[in-house]
Amino acid sequence: MVNGRKIWTSYADRADKMFCLVRTDPDAKKQAGISFILLDMETPGVSTRPIQLISGESPFCETFFDDVRVPRANLVGELNQGWTIAKYLLTHERDNIGGEPPGLLKGRDLAKMALDAVGTDEAGRLDDPMLRADIARLEIDAMAFRALVEHTRAKAEAGEGVGARSAMLKYYGTELNKRRYNLMMDAMGGQGLEWESERTNGGRYAREWLRSKGNSIEGGTSEIMLGIISSAVLELPKG
Repeated sequence: MVNGRKIWTSYADRADKMFCLVRTDPDAKKQAGISFILLDMETPGVSTRPIQLISGESPFCETFFDDVRVPRANLVGELNQGWTIAKYLLTHERDNIGGEPPGLLKGRDLAKMALDAVGTDEAGRLDDPMLRADIARLEIDAMAFRALVEHTRAKAEAGEGVGARSAMLKYYGTELNKRRYNLMMDAMGGQGLEWESERTNGGRYAREWLRSKGNSIEGGTSEIMLGIISSAVLELPKG
């Protein structure tokens, strides 16, 4: 079912199974003619190769398929109807990526980091009024986002589902996270740009900041999310 093809996967080199969306009807258009199958990573012909990111880490890899054969029993759902399943998976993936309560940088409080790095004025406030205003603006937006997350989860628990609203969580959550890391770099100044120093734990700030850029790509780009919000949530006319 899969032959000589290469796809991008996340953490596939550490997993024992994966799923694939494969073309099973070459004459069908767009999303039609795609099937959803499960695949054992030990299947002959399956191999992986890590991809090193700009941050220096390798959380992603390429998966290669060479003359791979998969049993029909591994088909999930109906033949040629795999895109229906994939849409539900994408909804949950976007909800998971964007739905985490914002405010912390991997357990570190942004306001405290800024105070430690910049210091305080005579009134005990962060001694950089522009940075102080930016952090306050971010925290206000984060509070509004938390309210949206709770509202969406309440609807899901009531049986209404998330649907296209997951695109709002994905878009705004990831954009908030990028803003948060940008402000972290602003607060750290030159120290934040250090790549291998001991005081930054091997360039932790710079590496995390670079990694945050991928938030608006994984799970669907921000541009795609805006398109979904426009058409499926706001129901704006196309074009």
